[in-house]
This record gives sequence, structure tokens and C-alpha cells, in this order.
Amino acid sequence: MSVGTSLGSGVASSVGDVFRRRVKATPDLEAFSFPDASYNWHTLTWAQVDARVRAIAAGLRSRGIGLEDRVAILSATSINWILADLGIVCAGGATSTIYPSNTAEECEFIITDSGARVVFADTEEAVDKLLEKRDKMPQLMGVVTFDGEPSADGWVITLERLEEEGRAHNEANPDDFDAWIDEVTLDKLATLIYTSGTTGRPKGVELLHDCWVYEGEAMDALGILTSEDKQFLWLPMSHSFGKVLEMAVLQIGIPTAVDGNIPKIVDNLAVVRPTFMAAAPRIFEKVYNKVITGAQEAGGLKWKIFRWACDVGAEVSKLRQQRREPSGLLAMKYGLATKLVFSKLQERFGGRLRFFISGSAPLSKDIAEFFHAAGILILEGYGLTESSAASFVNLPDSFAFGSVGRPLPGTEVKIADADDEIMIKGRGIMRGYWGLADVTAETLVDGWLMTGDIGEIGDDGNLRITDRKKDLIKTSGGKYVAPQFLESKLKALCPYVSQVVVHGNTRNFCTALVTLDPESLPAWAEDNGLGGKSMAELSEEPKVVAMVQAAVDQMNSGVASYETIKKFAILEQDFAVETGELTPSLKVKRKVVEEMYSAVLDAFYEDALQQM
Repeated sequence: MSVGTSLGSGVASSVGDVFRRRVKATPDLEAFSFPDASYNWHTLTWAQVDARVRAIAAGLRSRGIGLEDRVAILSATSINWILADLGIVCAGGATSTIYPSNTAEECEFIITDSGARVVFADTEEAVDKLLEKRDKMPQLMGVVTFDGEPSADGWVITLERLEEEGRAHNEANPDDFDAWIDEVTLDKLATLIYTSGTTGRPKGVELLHDCWVYEGEAMDALGILTSEDKQFLWLPMSHSFGKVLEMAVLQIGIPTAVDGNIPKIVDNLAVVRPTFMAAAPRIFEKVYNKVITGAQEAGGLKWKIFRWACDVGAEVSKLRQQRREPSGLLAMKYGLATKLVFSKLQERFGGRLRFFISGSAPLSKDIAEFFHAAGILILEGYGLTESSAASFVNLPDSFAFGSVGRPLPGTEVKIADADDEIMIKGRGIMRGYWGLADVTAETLVDGWLMTGDIGEIGDDGNLRITDRKKDLIKTSGGKYVAPQFLESKLKALCPYVSQVVVHGNTRNFCTALVTLDPESLPAWAEDNGLGGKSMAELSEEPKVVAMVQAAVDQMNSGVASYETIKKFAILEQDFAVETGELTPSLKVKRKVVEEMYSAVLDAFYEDALQQM
């Protein structure tokens, strides 16, 4: 039995057509805002965006890019990323994405595997990666740089130069742009997104124009976003989560502030004052850690008031989850709690926020409830690159923490009888994996996407995800353990913990690797007589070990005996993209971590055997 609601096929014939319709409908309204190097913000109307996209598309066409030709973007999130992407699809090409953190070797693989003929690159550093591997990428005709310098031989040109060429073409051929858009149909390739690869080499996911047109239509049909909203977009556009938000902008006409500078996120929120923003759970975890540790460090009366406010907020959150509002004394206490505590956090986010949207990885229910208690709603959603990112989402009037909500209109879901694997069908599902027919056949079965995630659909119609199918731990005693639940629980219990990897497959008990938060721990260390010590030194301090142990004990008290963490190790440094433990979308590469620290993990069980 499958679950889902219907959505009729729309009238747009391609992503370019959606863009064209948006420009025609609201040419003089704000489309995007973005900062310059000095963080002065600038605005583009849809008519101004149209002029630049037309120039980029014509520039690409004049350089030989045609229908479904791949053009890669190697760049952090910026207004130029979005303009380049729109220029590519309006020219009839297909955008292939590369994370700015990818190495030269990884860039070479994606460019070669996709057959990209042109690459947009934002910085000199990005261009240098391509120059290093130029001889190994003979099909690559050239590079267009956003901020770098052109090369003497013309292989690297500036974005300004490309747009100049495009404007000259458009002046001589004013009807070409519409003709290029009309040439593209829904069944043509729009985007080739390479999975960030928690295991093995990345795979190119083929997403058609119909996938993205559908996503725009479905998000519009939900009715939770309008042109009166304001979005702050910082997510990596190389990831499908960022791309689907771009489609919401085109379909609905949402004014959007764009800046991919992650350290500036919170500062930007106060300036942009968005009504909604999407983020990965790691961002909410970091904010949560800062809020909790800041209140603890304040101590005394401030800490007591904070704890009182959280208790009051928790009561209100419980009522609102039941679709009831506080009244009487509780309403008065919550008003005071908001004035004394929660309003400061709300203002930090700009003061106009209606909700956050969380995706890309599981969000801790405890953290969602903490923010809700503070008057900040986080709507968790779910999808995969293979399903064009957005397949499920909670709604403001029907959310359920711990779930990822209900299917978007037009998406069907069913749970496999054999192993509870989540299966999805709909227009957002990929065509397949680029050049990998066998893997495609294993993943797409009779039109259903085998997600690799385990879950259940509750009586309320909301999907709850247990864990990744490949991540489930089966102990030597035959018990199944869902590590992601334990990991998120421990991070919520101890704000000084940054990352957790629970281990125990085929072992006789579960253990964990723990990293500490380099932002919040130093202040705690100072207050506990450990100031000035490095993260490596703190990882071995008995007081730090005891603090983590207390959180582990608290978590263990609420789970089955076979799920408890019997031993853990605190690592000397946090996981990072640069050191290989995290994907560019901030997911932990579980297998990589387990291999890197195999000696530590093995020692847990060797000690146990010696004690038997």
C-alpha cells in the first residue's frame, strides 16, 4: 500500500520556462540580494537577473554549449552560482556540481566522468585546481572565473568577458534566448549532481527538468511559502537541498538573500531578517550548544532564570504540539519567559522568522523541542539527491517532532514488507546514475526509489525514519541498534559534544567515538581550572571524561540494555571536511571514521575479552 497525494502536471516545459514566466510576472520585484566584499548588500530585480542570465546563456552558446551538454560549477554559494546555473539551463545545458572543498583529483573525476565542457570557478584557488589537472581533461574547453584572473592563452576567462560576448550575441540575435528555452523539454537532463559520497566514489545523479519543475510546483502547492516571505540562502548550491530552494524562488517569487559564508550565518540573519531559512541539523546543534553553554557560564540568577524559562517553554511546546494554546497563568509565565530569555534568541535570528526548515540529516527531537519551547519552529523534511531533495516535510499547522512529515503533493511512499525500507515514487525521482546502469537497476525498481533508509508511517500519516539501512548495527547477540538515534540523543544531552559515532556491528556491545566542540569547550575549561589547554589535552582530562560520562549514563538510562554505550573514547580533534571525516554537506563518513580509528575501537573489545 502506498501513501501520497496527487499533483497535476504543470504548464512549464522546463526550468528555463519557469524562470521566463517568473521574469514576465514580476520583472520589477526584488529577486536576490547579496553582499560585496565589505558586506554592503545589493539587490537585483527579476528584470536585472534576466539580463544577466540571457548574457551568460548566449555566452555559453557562442562557445559551443548545446542541448544537454554538461557545464560544471566549482564554487561556494553566491549570486554568481545561481546566475551561472540559470544561464546553463536556459542555454539548454545541464549543470554538474562540484563542492569548493573538493580536491583537484575529485574535481578531475567529476569533470571527466560528467564530460563537462566548461567549468565556472569562483576563486584563483579553484582555478588552480583545474589548471593542475588540465592535461588530464582534454574535453574541457575552458574555465569561466567569477573572481579570478584570466589566462594569457584564453583558457580561463572572466564572467564579465563571457557576459560581454553574450550581450553582443543577443543584440544581433534577439530571438535566440526564447528559442533555446523552447528547445528544452521536460525529459531533458537539467542537473548532474554528484553525491558527496559517505561511502565509495561519488555517483552522478541524473535529474531532469521535470524533476525540478515538479519540485517547484509541489512546494507552491503546499502553500506555506509566498512572495511575501524573505529567504536567507546559504546552503551549498552543489547540494540538492540548495538547488530545490532555488526552484522555490523561481516558482513562487520569494525574495532571497544569498551568501555562502558559513561563519557569517547568524550575523547575516540579524541583517537580512528572513521569514524562513533552511539548514542542516549541524547548524541548529551549534546554536543550541552556544545558547546552553552561554547560559551555564552566566551562572547564578541568570542560569536559574534560563532553566525556569526552558521549563515553562517546554510546557507550552507540549500544548502546541497538541494544537492547543497556553492560557491563564501559563500564558502569563510564558510571556515573561519570552521577554526575559527567548526574545533575545528570536532577535538574534532577525525577529521575523516564521520557521526554519531542517534537512540533509536527522534532527534531534530534543533540539527541535528546545527551539520550539523558545518560540522558534523547525520543520524537518526529508529527501535524497536521487529524489530532487524535497520529498517530505512537516507543515506549520501539522508538524510532529521526530518525524519528517508527510509526502509532498505528487509523491508516493510505501514501506517494504521485508525490511521496512522506505520507497518513493514520483516526478522528482532521478532518471538514474550517470553511466552506472547496474547500480541504477538496483536502486530504481518498477519506478520506486529504494532509499536505503528504514522507517515507518504513523497513524498521523507522518513518516518517521529509524536509520540508514546500511548503518544499522546488528550486535553479535542478534540485536539491532539504530546508531543515529543514540548519536543525536547524546549530542543533545551534552552541549560540549560535537560529533558522535556509535560502533558495534557484529560486536557484543556498543561503543562510541566522541569529539568535543572547539567553540564551546574552552569557556567551560576556563571555569573548571583547565584554561589554556589544547583540545588534545582536554580530551584526556578526567573532568572532561567525567562530563561526557555523565551524559552517556543519562542516555543509557533511557534505552534498552543492548543499545547502551559501554565504552567511549574522546578524540583529540573534531571531524572536518578537510580531514576527510565529513562530507561537504557535513554528514559524518561513518566507514571512514571507523577505519581511521579502528585501533581505538578494537581496543575496546580486546579489553573486554581479556576480562572474560
